[in-house]
Parts: sequence; C-alpha cells; structure tokens
Amino acid sequence: RACKKYAEKYIKLQSQQLQRLLTVADYDHPYLTMSPDYEAAVLEVFAELVGKGLVYRALKPVHWSIANQTALAEAELEYEDRQDTSVYALFDVADAAALPASLSAPQGAATALMIWTTTPWTLPANMAVAVHERYEYGLYKVGEGFAVIATDLAAKVISAAGHDPGDPVGTCRGGELLSTRYHHPFVERTSPVVLAEYVTLEDGTGLVHTAPGHGVDDYHTGIREGIDIYCPVRDDGTFDDSVPDWLHGLDVWQANGVIVEHLRGSGHLFHTHQFTHSYPHDWRSKTPVIFRATEQWFAGVDKPFDDEDSSLRHRALTVTDGDVQFIPEWGRNRMRGMVESRPDWCLSRQRAWGLPIPAFFNENGEVLLTEASVRAVANVVRSQGSDAWFKLSPEQLLKDYNPTNDPDAPAWAKSDIRHSTSEITNSCDIFDVWFESGSSWHAVIRQRFGDEAYPTDLYLEGSDQHRGWFQLSLLPALGVTGRAPFRVVLTHGFMVDKDGRKMSKSQGNALKVEDLLKDFGADVCRWWVSSLNTENDIKVDHKFFELAGEEYRKVRNTLRFILGNLGDFAFDRDKVRFEDDDASSIDAWATKAIIDLSDVVLAAYERFDFRKAHEAIFNFCNDTMSAVYLAAVKDRLYCDRFDSRRRRRTQTTLYRIATTLVRLLAPILPHTVEQAWHALEGDDVESIHLKMFGDVDCMRQIPIDPDWPSLMTRRDQWLKAIEDTRQRRGIDNPLDMGIELTVLLDSLKRFDPIDLADLCGVSRFILVNGADHLEVLDLRDEPRCERSWKRDGSVRQRADGGMLSDRDADAVSL
Repeated sequence: RACKKYAEKYIKLQSQQLQRLLTVADYDHPYLTMSPDYEAAVLEVFAELVGKGLVYRALKPVHWSIANQTALAEAELEYEDRQDTSVYALFDVADAAALPASLSAPQGAATALMIWTTTPWTLPANMAVAVHERYEYGLYKVGEGFAVIATDLAAKVISAAGHDPGDPVGTCRGGELLSTRYHHPFVERTSPVVLAEYVTLEDGTGLVHTAPGHGVDDYHTGIREGIDIYCPVRDDGTFDDSVPDWLHGLDVWQANGVIVEHLRGSGHLFHTHQFTHSYPHDWRSKTPVIFRATEQWFAGVDKPFDDEDSSLRHRALTVTDGDVQFIPEWGRNRMRGMVESRPDWCLSRQRAWGLPIPAFFNENGEVLLTEASVRAVANVVRSQGSDAWFKLSPEQLLKDYNPTNDPDAPAWAKSDIRHSTSEITNSCDIFDVWFESGSSWHAVIRQRFGDEAYPTDLYLEGSDQHRGWFQLSLLPALGVTGRAPFRVVLTHGFMVDKDGRKMSKSQGNALKVEDLLKDFGADVCRWWVSSLNTENDIKVDHKFFELAGEEYRKVRNTLRFILGNLGDFAFDRDKVRFEDDDASSIDAWATKAIIDLSDVVLAAYERFDFRKAHEAIFNFCNDTMSAVYLAAVKDRLYCDRFDSRRRRRTQTTLYRIATTLVRLLAPILPHTVEQAWHALEGDDVESIHLKMFGDVDCMRQIPIDPDWPSLMTRRDQWLKAIEDTRQRRGIDNPLDMGIELTVLLDSLKRFDPIDLADLCGVSRFILVNGADHLEVLDLRDEPRCERSWKRDGSVRQRADGGMLSDRDADAVSL
C-alpha cells in the first residue's frame, strides 16, 4: 500500500505535466500496471506461456543485486567503468604423469594449469578448467615450476609478469588435456579439465576458470559435464560456511583482496594487476552486480512450441527481419542483435512489491503451476487486486481451480488440494516488471479495444528499449498470438546536458519540466523538440529554449498577421472563385506554396520526421509568407477598397492558408493553433484537434501559372539591382523607387505589373517590349500618396486637399 501511494503521487504529477504539454490521451482512464484488470491480464499472458511449456524453474546463474537482494534482467543493468583485480593463478596438476607425453613434463617438477580471472571472489566455486579442443597448448618454465598455457598467449602472459617466456618444453592440443585433473589451490577438491567452444585467444591464458554457479557459459558447461552448480555466496553477497574458514562471512568485494593474498602466500599466484573495465551495475542502487546461481523462473527462448520446430527466438528474428518497420532503420539490426544473443528470460524477482508469480509449493518443495491454476488466480486478482496473494489463503486463491480436471496438474496435487491447503505455501517471487509492461499489448490494446485493434500501429521509446520494452513485448506476444505486437517501432535518443553528460538529479544537471513550462510555455518546448534529430542523443540547455522561443514567435506572428487581416472576411460570403486570369496572380503563387507545404509536412509526419515538418513550416512562415507574400499583399489588404475583388481574392487565399497551416501545426503547437482556430472560426466551433488534416485537393483545381518558379528566380536579380541602387543613391524607402524592365513581353505579359511591384517592394513596375534591360528608377521627385506612400504615377491632389493615388482615392470615395 505504501508503494502504491508513492506511485500514485507521481502518476498525478506526470499526468498534470503531460496534459499541460497537451499530449492526447484518455487521462480519465489511464492504464496502470497496478490496476487489478491490468494485473489479471498479465497473468492471462503468463498462463498462455505456461500452457505452451515455455515457462520453467531452474537453478541458474543470474545477474544478482546484492544491494536489493534480487535477480535482475539485462534491461535492469547499467554499465559503468570499474577498477578490478586481474589474477593469473596456478592450479597444481594432480598427476603430472596424466599429462600428454608431448608436453614433456619433467619428472618430479611442480606442474600447474595457469588460469586467468577478473573475479577472484569466484575462485572458491571453481569446479573445472575449460580448454579449447583445437588450440595448441605448451608447457612453460615459470619460476620454480612449469605451467600449461596456450602457445598464442604465453609470451604476452609471461612477459607481463617480468619473466622471459622462452620456448615451450612441449606442446599438445587442448583435446589431449581431458584426462588431466588438478587440485584447487585452497579448497580440498580435485577437478577435471573440460572442453568449451567459448574459450578464446583474445585475453587470458587459454585455460578458463569455470564456476558453474557464477557464469552462464560456466553453467552450461557444468550441466553438460554433470558438475555441481555450486554457489557459496548468499543473498547478501557474503560467503556461507561451505568455504574455508578464512572466507566465512566476507562479502565478495572484501574477499577479492583476501583471496589474492592467500594465493600469493601459498605460491599459487603468478601475476596480478589492476585494470579498468565496463561492468554491470544495478540501475536502481547504482551498485555492481554479480552472477549468482539461484532458483528462478524462466521463459525459454529456444524451445519449440505449438507443434512447430520454431522457438521464440526464431520467430522473433523472423518478424524483426521482415514484418516490422523500424524508424530509424538501424533499429532493425540492433533488435536482431539483442534477440540473437539474449539468454532465457529470467521472469522472477525477489522484491516486496509487484505482481506475484502464482506458483504454489508443497512441503517437499514440489510446485503447482499450470495454465489452469494461473487462470484461477487471475480471476481472483481481477476482482481483488494482487494484494489478494498476500492476504488470502491458498484455498481462497484456488477456489476456481479443480486439479482433477487439469491434465497438467502434478501427481501430488491430483487430490483436490483446495481442501488440503495446510501443506501448500505461496511463492514469494514477483514478476520482472518488464513482463508486466511487456504485456500491455494484451492488458491494454486487446482488453480495451478487442482483437481487431491488434497489433498496435506504433511503439515509441528510447534506444535502450531494444533490449527492454520493445523486445520484451515481442517475445510474449509471439508466444501467445504468433504475431508481433507492433507494426512500427520508433527509437529516439536521450536528452543529455550541454556537455553531453547524462542528466540526473544527483549530478544537479537535470532541467525540470515544470521550470521549462513556467519559463517558456508548453508550445515553445514542443517547438524545440520538433526541431531535433531525435535519432541521436540531444544536448539540452536553457539557451536552446530561448532560441526556440524566438522561432516560435515568428510562426505565431505569421498566424496573427493572417488572422488580423481576415476580421471582415467570411469565407462562405466573400470568397473569390479563381478564374484562368488569376493564374498569374501572386495569390495563385501563394496557393501553390501552401499546397507544396502540405505535401511535404504530411509526408514527413507519415515518416515521423518531425524535424523535416518543423523546418518546412518555419521556412514557409518566415520566408514564403513573412518575407515575400505577406509583405507583397500588405498594401492591398490595408489600402484597397475593403470589398474589392483583388483584396477579397487575397483574403480567400489567406483563409485557405490559415485553415491549412493551423492543421499542419496542430501536432507541434496544439495550444497556439487551438487559439488561432477559434479566432478564425469562432468560439463555438469544435476543437481543431478533432478535425482531419486540411484537404488541399480542392486547391489543386485552382489555375496556377507554371512560370511562377522562373519568375521568382528573376525576382532575386531584381531585388539585388534595387538594393545596389538604394545603397548607391542613398534612398531609404524602397517605395521611392521603381523598375523599368525591357523584355520580350511574351514572357511576362500575363503577370500583373502591380503584383510585380509589390513583390519587389517598389511603387511601380514598368514593362517595355524589347531586348533585356533592367533600370531602377529614382521616383523621389514624383508625388507620394499620403495613404499608401506609393509613387505610382497616379498621385494628385484630391477634393479634400490630400495627395492620393487613383486606387486610394477610390477606396475612400474621393
């Protein structure tokens, strides 16, 4: 209950932050792994896997957290650099006469096998030495005696200890050493030499210290050779009473130094040195973990099932190769690599709070765990929650279970155990949390929306989840449904500080979400995120949000200008139908620009390429709109007669741009576009977020002159000439200038000279037929319109005494 209360506090906090960011979710009915319905659904998934024979219990070495005294999965590990002791130890050969004759071992001389280990604390559990069948091994003089070492490594090893390696006395192949036995250096035990394919010549001596209770490869060797899976280390990391007295009660880290000194004192230490390496740590306690053999529940990834030859691993590799889309594509190889190398999934944890593994044990330690018994417990959990496991008796938990009707029930349980539960006890293990989250495809999607909603369109998470949520959702889903739970897997990087370091509260370099929301607002934060290449890790700094705020304001101001010029416009009443003659208007050009933007942005959204969408929208607002179109049409919006066709045509275009732009921006700036949408359509309209993306197909019917691209290229040349003239003649206002362009009129006669003038920001654009020639006109000697500031050649004094152009005089009815 205490853990639940703690979790609920952060559920509330995260919900508030996510809603402020305006993420879309059913916040009134969130899915929580601690809700009874979810817990029962997880047990249903487990029941299916049990029924298919994929779940088993075994004594196997697993990653063990000493700090939390529980098994850990790969996904719960973090790798940190750690300094450890590397040891080259001598294991005395029990009978030198049993060595291969080709080694030429001197009669009566001390002869040993030299092993290498970076975990001296595992030496008490040494049960064998592994060699490779095909490698060559030599007998070398080391100190007062001789040692067997792989010939490819001998020079490196012996030289590191400051000795001359010399040539071997004799050599043999690893397979010839199988009859050799050796004495443990400080335990009364004689052990064998065995073969193993995992022995390499990369490091060490070519002879691998093998402790089946402390390593996965060692474990499999022990099983194959019939060697005890011996683990003298207790849950708290200390040695039990089965080790020599001088190790009793020491923890493994203390034992490292003690064991090294004991080897040194007994003459069994050849060489030792300190080295730094990447070592697994418990992600919760941040402490180093160990490999330790314990009884755990596992899901087998290599066992065929459903009367087929394929296993979970085989099926996972198959769907990874073809059925699932990965964004970015490199996620496919990453997932494949994780699946190829993963061991059987350790499902059990030794913690106080979580979903119990519903196994029952009799007084002899025999287990009851069948598909039917798990489903019976799931029924109780669905009605009472997982706390029922700790509060109810086995009889109550199994009230819906009848072992006589269960073909999988063990023999000892075939009598109706519901009436003999005094001999039955509950398992104390809980599920790995990844099994709970990895069952969300069933506990959420299938349970809420039915099988037709399966598989899910998209799973989205960080790049660490190829070994976590992505993979651990895939395996149980394949076991139960035979299909991947997702169609698309999208991977993003992590946010790090400005120096590239991982952000954490303990280091004091983490930015708080609530502070960012307070300082910048949700939409600025979202705008910044949309600008990122999320495939890689992302540096975060307060200044980055300041720059994002400046960009955001440019986009917002574009919307404000457009909306501010639609106050007297109603689309149904005032819209202008574009005719063929309008194809060469600047409004037709802007219409083509918004169509192109929509195509680019929607395609980017389909690829989850938010950076591309962000870039296209910003350039459209900052350049296409603000720098070109809105600057060009400002004059007609402000100065044309309010109901003139040209002004209404521009407003029609602005309306279409606005309704399309707010839709394209909605996934990125939800607060801003909701405000803009209501300003555009009124307070009573439904939310923009309930609308579909704008359908621009209707705009594709608008006639648009195909020469607009080439004309805009020529505009760049005109603007350069205007700027050069302005600088040379000291003209402050471009409206005091004009352009006279001599050109073959066939190429430009379709375009309105007023549009061309407005596109260049000058008062007049004169087209003259002839050979190409451009002249920039200084119009400062001509009268200026007091209303539009233009000098278009029609400015004269009007009836009220003001100086107005013909257009402006008409607009004010003079």
